[in-house]
Amino acid sequence: MRQRDEQILIVDDDVSVTTSLSLLLKQSGFRSQTAVSPGEAIEKIGRTDFSVVLQDMNFSRQTSGEEGVDLLRKIKALKPGLPVVLITAWGSIELAVQGIREGASDFITKPWTHQQILLAVRTALDLAAAGSAGVQNGTPTRGELDARYDFSDLIGDDPRLLRVLELIGRVAATDASVLITGESGTGKELIADAIHRNSHRRDKPHVKVNLGGIPASLFESEMFGHVKGAFTDARQDRKGRFETAAGGTIFLDEIGDLDPGSQVKLLRVLQDRTYEVLGSSTTRTVDLRVISATNRNLAEMVDTGGFREDLLYRLNLIAIHLPPLRERPGDIPLLARHFLRRLAHLYRRPEAAFADAALRWLQHQPWPGNIRQLRHVIERALLVGSHDLLQVSDLELALEMDAREERRDPLPQVGSMTIDDMEKAMIVKALEHYQGNVSKVAESLGLSRAALYRRFEKFGIHE
Repeated sequence: MRQRDEQILIVDDDVSVTTSLSLLLKQSGFRSQTAVSPGEAIEKIGRTDFSVVLQDMNFSRQTSGEEGVDLLRKIKALKPGLPVVLITAWGSIELAVQGIREGASDFITKPWTHQQILLAVRTALDLAAAGSAGVQNGTPTRGELDARYDFSDLIGDDPRLLRVLELIGRVAATDASVLITGESGTGKELIADAIHRNSHRRDKPHVKVNLGGIPASLFESEMFGHVKGAFTDARQDRKGRFETAAGGTIFLDEIGDLDPGSQVKLLRVLQDRTYEVLGSSTTRTVDLRVISATNRNLAEMVDTGGFREDLLYRLNLIAIHLPPLRERPGDIPLLARHFLRRLAHLYRRPEAAFADAALRWLQHQPWPGNIRQLRHVIERALLVGSHDLLQVSDLELALEMDAREERRDPLPQVGSMTIDDMEKAMIVKALEHYQGNVSKVAESLGLSRAALYRRFEKFGIHE
């Protein structure tokens, strides 16, 4: 195997561990050195340009981990940009989280597997290289980004968006976990699509899971699958979402809605990349990339006990925040024309356009529902307008209709509709009414989130 240029420093006071890791890295093409004490590690880091440090957090003389934390601080003070991957016991997850706060790039729990070690090292190297590329080249223009990546579904050239796209371009080639945050309607799913589309996994599955729609009692069955007879209604074997996504990307939407018990189960599979099918004792390994998204403040949820801090750090190796539409008003005309072209084609009105005053009016609206609301208003304006040049009055009427639906019960009109037609229309109207907020839609219709998502699948409804 061809030797790589990167050199790894292994820090552990157990010689059997350093020997094993050195052999593993050598077999994978890496060069490595070892250190059995914090003092030796600092001495070697001071005179050698290492690419990654693999550091155990517990040393024989002090099992509390304080010596490991102190070593990490010294490494970051000496070489701030040097990635450090921590190794700790599963029972010392809090220690690993403290290490992340001190600047470590990732953590692995014992007993580790060869796959975990190599994945962590390669991801740390890829992210360091991606970060260096960003620093050297600066933020490119939209034209430069489009020449290098496929961002065809992401409209806009606001500097805030360009920074997001530039980050996506740099991290897409890595296997780092990504957490996408932003208000409802900002396009988090489109960002996940772009990451997958520009990754080396682009030809593999891209599985999307709305965690808010999975009851806690069904989490294991949905995510890990089950075998026939695993529970009363398990009449046949069923693949879980992780197995379906194997080799590709799994997108975990509404991660902030996950209950505490399911958070623990998810953490274990994200840490070990292993799981057991419900009703089976066989451990399975899965290779995939994890992208998650939420419109909730997970840091605040950690403070109040609603979300596990160790899971948060496992998910957001890379954090991408999408700005609300009101903070990128220059992109509103681009988005508006984009939506109008697509909708006019859909409704067979190819000559539709905006009056200049109409575009200026759109830019001055607050858009609490963000891009999703903008699209809805343009669609209504196109349908209710009497001509193909949309005026301010057409948009004002469409926005007023949107506001009226906020004040009345969004029931469909009954005519020659079937029960299924009425149910689908009611759900669609509720989605418009609550601007895609699934929790509010389910509550307003008297359904559980799981029941609502079953109806989404039944009627082919997309959020």
